[in-house]
Amino acid sequence: MLITVPDVLTKDQVQQMRQVLDAAEWVDGKVTAGYQAQAVKDNHQLPEGHPISQQLGEIVLQALARAPLFISTALPLKVFPPMFNRYTGGGHFGTHVDTAIRQMVTTGQRIRTDVSATLFLSEPEEYDGGVLNVEDTYGTQSVKLPAGHMVLYPSTSLHHVTSVTRGARVSSFFWLQSMIRQDAHRTLLFDLDQSIQTLAKEVPGNATTVKLTGIYHNLLRQWAEM
Repeated sequence: MLITVPDVLTKDQVQQMRQVLDAAEWVDGKVTAGYQAQAVKDNHQLPEGHPISQQLGEIVLQALARAPLFISTALPLKVFPPMFNRYTGGGHFGTHVDTAIRQMVTTGQRIRTDVSATLFLSEPEEYDGGVLNVEDTYGTQSVKLPAGHMVLYPSTSLHHVTSVTRGARVSSFFWLQSMIRQDAHRTLLFDLDQSIQTLAKEVPGNATTVKLTGIYHNLLRQWAEM
């Protein structure tokens, strides 16, 4: 399941974050890549645990807590601290799959990567290339979103970022461990939740909505890992 979450950040938030990021000192992005990914990764990022990463990452986490679509899609249990990267001058990231287990530098805590997230901090017209291509059951989906928008997709997916031939593609990226391990189960719960919300708006107080809500929570109770 690939889902776009619009307007996670406001334009003012994006502008403030870009002012900080554009003045930051970036390092080789290979520092967080797995063995195989290092051979195909060509970008820059802020070091994990860097004060700027922590400062801006907290803004991202607070925004996620106010994004109902994110909660409905991901059903998050643990969120890896948001990181920040920059592609420019031909920078790209070849086809790879994200590492299954990530360890946080600051706490040593490990999380299973169920869902991957990219939060765009550059407008599409600011750069050429830099398209995120995610392979799924229905083929390859190409993603290039407005600044402040985010895409969520299964961490099991093969994906790559095409070369940036003009400008700079700046984004935040992170992973999360969901309460629901299986993507198929998350998809079913998401579709059910969205249908319940639509029905509740169209037919307020309908008894069927209550029954469907009960089914949703019973499935969540059955599948959730805490």
